[in-house]
Amino acid sequence: MMGLIMSQSARISADRILYQDEHFLAVHKLSGELVVRGKGPVGKLPLLDFLKKDFPGLRPVNRLDFETSGVVLFARTKAALAAMMPGGSEEDLHVRKTYCALVSGAPPLSQGTIRTPLPARASKELIPAETKYRVLERFDTVTFVEAEFTSGRHHQIRKHFQSVRCPLILDPLYGNAKANVAFTKAYKYRKFFLHASRLSFLHPFTKQEVKIEAPLPRIFQEVLKKLEK
Repeated sequence: MMGLIMSQSARISADRILYQDEHFLAVHKLSGELVVRGKGPVGKLPLLDFLKKDFPGLRPVNRLDFETSGVVLFARTKAALAAMMPGGSEEDLHVRKTYCALVSGAPPLSQGTIRTPLPARASKELIPAETKYRVLERFDTVTFVEAEFTSGRHHQIRKHFQSVRCPLILDPLYGNAKANVAFTKAYKYRKFFLHASRLSFLHPFTKQEVKIEAPLPRIFQEVLKKLEK
């Protein structure tokens, strides 16, 4: 089924459904959307809430930050969620995630691996984390990179690039305040650029590899064109 899904004010277009079978549903999340309800007030329905109108029993497999766009995977049954997340935590997921990002400055190598240990979600204990990256394009003050990992620690990409002194440009939490102000002044953007471009996993029921991709958002393409000038 590739029909349209109800939201508060409109229906999500069918092209935002990236993958669907009897066990899983993958959707292209936009920057500025919540995946699930948080502790604070909700200005509009999170993605999960209105997807449930057409897919009762839907459960999130992975989550993305409010500002981050890209592939979000949902399980359509309890059995599907348990098969993907046997330990009950996103850190237990065996999926490969690929992101595109704009980082401040330039990484030390054209490709490499960041292995800075990061806190576990449920505690402050530092645990292993690994992010592989490659430079896609270098600009004067920022770099367009692709990053890949399977470990899935909280804010992993944002923390890892900060650890090598190349935080995401415009990141208010881990970024360089001076560089952020200069970038906003030059290009008029205020939100960081982080996009979950691809998610792949071994389907627990069909035993086939599944690769799900989300196209780069228009605003991300726009900033790259501006930087190339």
